[in-house]
Amino acid sequence: MCRSARFTLDGVSSNGARIAAVLAVALVLPVAACSGGKDAVDQGANNGFRYVSANKQGTVIAADKRKQAGPLAGTLLSGSGYQLSEDRGKIVVLNFFASWCGPCQNETPQFDQVYRDRKTSGVQFVGLDVKDPSKSASQAWLQNKQITFPVIYDEPGKTALQLGDLPLAGLPATVVVDRQGRVSAVYVGPVLPKDLTNALDQLAKEA
Repeated sequence: MCRSARFTLDGVSSNGARIAAVLAVALVLPVAACSGGKDAVDQGANNGFRYVSANKQGTVIAADKRKQAGPLAGTLLSGSGYQLSEDRGKIVVLNFFASWCGPCQNETPQFDQVYRDRKTSGVQFVGLDVKDPSKSASQAWLQNKQITFPVIYDEPGKTALQLGDLPLAGLPATVVVDRQGRVSAVYVGPVLPKDLTNALDQLAKEA
């Protein structure tokens, strides 16, 4: 069954409480059942952005159609704080996952390998562990999988609301932010490493 939810940045929608409730339901889905269509952005939402559909995997939004990402911030499992703005000038891959999510159990370690290969070339990965009820269980799972990129523990899924109005229907889901802090891709469902690296290669060529 295909379900979708719009995660809305404060100020873009007046129905934040209702959307937050939808978010809590949508993120418990173990598999993202909705596929994306053509990459498209509706630019008429109070100077923010509202995605009409997700990107086809491996593609990015044209530079002149990108909108600034919202002010995402959270607490890393290490205990330190993180703000997306700290990584301005880098390509940032934001991966929404949970330890109980079947597809995430394969995707997250694959992403970590891409991170290890690319981190010296200006690519940052940040995990967003959402809907995991136990922080200690999350930490144990990440240690077992030998995940080296930083991870925000965000059981309520607040970071998705901070980031913007995105067509995230379940887990996993991936958002790529370009060097200027603009959302350049939104992928719903598992992403193959080759598709992700193709998108990263496209962004790396940009000035």
